[in-house]
Amino acid sequence: MSALGRPERESPSGGGREATLGSSTTTRRLALDFLQRLADHDVAAALALAAPNAQVDIVPAGVKGALAREGKAYFEALVHAFPDLRMRVRRAMGTDAVAVVETTMDGTQAADFVGILNQEKYLDVDQCWMLWSSGGTITRVRAYWCQNQLLRRLAVKRLDQISITG
Repeated sequence: MSALGRPERESPSGGGREATLGSSTTTRRLALDFLQRLADHDVAAALALAAPNAQVDIVPAGVKGALAREGKAYFEALVHAFPDLRMRVRRAMGTDAVAVVETTMDGTQAADFVGILNQEKYLDVDQCWMLWSSGGTITRVRAYWCQNQLLRRLAVKRLDQISITG
């Protein structure tokens, strides 16, 4: 099974295992591949699916800009802070231009993350990802989740001044 909970099969190129996606739109396929690569901690491979000028907007974290720069920094911090990161797909739908994927991200914090001190807390947070594509590459990524839920799970005591509980 893949980190996204899909059955795996041998890659046709012989380069290892890949998740079985079934029939779907190109954008949905790209979105699922992107999230799988993040779950596999392969940020470079996830970003390789994107156009050079792709944009990112991770709304709750306030990350906005170039996927290759701001997105890369955020995703690298994420996989570093959560070495057992999993992204389980609950639902995926899409058209030729946009895919919407509902996920649950979970893992145990092992390093400081976005200003939150590491307390080795387990995190599970429901997310919604929207990915746009054109010409077979991702052109835009947007993500949503309840930031209050994420902060509570990581034991942040106050939202007006980040502090941690003992």
